[in-house]
Amino acid sequence: MQNDATWSLTTSTNNLFARINWRLLPFLTLCYVFAYLDRINIGFAKLQMQADVGLSDGAYGLGAGVFFLSYMLFEIPSNILLPKIGARRTLSRIMILWGLTSASMMFVTSANAFYVIRFLLGVFEAGFAPGLIFYLTYWYPQNRMARAITVIMLCGPIGGIFGAPLSTGTMMLLDTVGGLHGWQWMFIAEGLPSVLLGVFGLFWITDRPAEAKWLSDTDKRLLAAELKHDTAGNEPRHHSFRQVVSDPRVLLLGVSYFCIICGHYTVSFWLPTILKSAGVTSTMTIGILAAIPYIAAIFAMVWWGRRSDRLGERRWHTVSMLTLAAVALLIAALNDTSLLITIISLTVATAGLWAAYTVFWAMPSDYMKGDTAAGGVALVNTIGLFGGFVSPTLIGYFKTLTGTMQAGLLGMVGILVMGSLLLLFNRLPSPAGTQDLAAAEFESS
Repeated sequence: MQNDATWSLTTSTNNLFARINWRLLPFLTLCYVFAYLDRINIGFAKLQMQADVGLSDGAYGLGAGVFFLSYMLFEIPSNILLPKIGARRTLSRIMILWGLTSASMMFVTSANAFYVIRFLLGVFEAGFAPGLIFYLTYWYPQNRMARAITVIMLCGPIGGIFGAPLSTGTMMLLDTVGGLHGWQWMFIAEGLPSVLLGVFGLFWITDRPAEAKWLSDTDKRLLAAELKHDTAGNEPRHHSFRQVVSDPRVLLLGVSYFCIICGHYTVSFWLPTILKSAGVTSTMTIGILAAIPYIAAIFAMVWWGRRSDRLGERRWHTVSMLTLAAVALLIAALNDTSLLITIISLTVATAGLWAAYTVFWAMPSDYMKGDTAAGGVALVNTIGLFGGFVSPTLIGYFKTLTGTMQAGLLGMVGILVMGSLLLLFNRLPSPAGTQDLAAAEFESS
């Protein structure tokens, strides 16, 4: 009888989370696909826009990176307000404003206008990624969190797979249509859908489980029990944002994330340029080849996220993929003769970076609980996103100075190695008290 009751409860729980998954994850992932596209499509626009507007590689790198400075300034306030305002209004507001701003890139005619609109894009998108991660803590216990985050984070590779040929195809097919350049049409085509998603989100997003009309009362009680069991004996370590800011473990997470982001946006912003430097001359071919690393990243993220949840281990999973990415990026930096080696090494680096990125984000939500986690997650993301400014700016500077990308790529390899070492030394206590055992199992496997 007890086995029957346990089986029935497990089945009910699995059915409940299946409903939550189908309600939340497809829509949130679609939103993040366009968020990611609106961040990185500047890398494809550069292929045409640089000559039309008169941007140097250094100016491009600065403009690509300035987005992250404004994002950092407004991210923490956005996330601190999210529990008070609600996810529905917060996320919808962000999508509508960033969509309009991204489409406005079509009006850029100078380096200064480029900087201003990229800065505004960061202001309006601030808080979206950490807001989504914090929002998931309302719906998922820790033993399901990495898989949920994996689904959301798949947006990056999906955006790369479809966004690369979509961006380059739009630029080529619509070039000169209506008197506009192809890169201008690309910003319109990829910006306005975000506005529509934001409007739809006002009707689709539910702030908290208790308000979900699409869940029965039984479902709500079962979910509440799952979440309560998840936090039983694991009270919040931080009772104010001041305590979060003064916690060295949180700060180390932020610096480690900075290193991950440096590598992440090295690939995102410069992949088309690296392929062009490797001898690929066709814009459409660059778009197709640029999709290959993201296909590999999808498989790596799903496999590594599930493995991390199964073992209940985060740190070693993140470190191992980050180290693999550093080695692959080193090979890409040193290779200057073979296009095949460049593609393979960039594919491995991209897969490793996305796998590390995905599992990493389960660590802050493991460590920080309660409403203060909103500010804590935003703090980690804010520190990390400075890498989004540093990476393209440094690479653009060194490319303008030396004519090659090698020096900038080697610098990014060093930063990835530093991130791996910081994570090794930042031993976060596990909520379940089993992380050390899981790490031992990981190492033995």
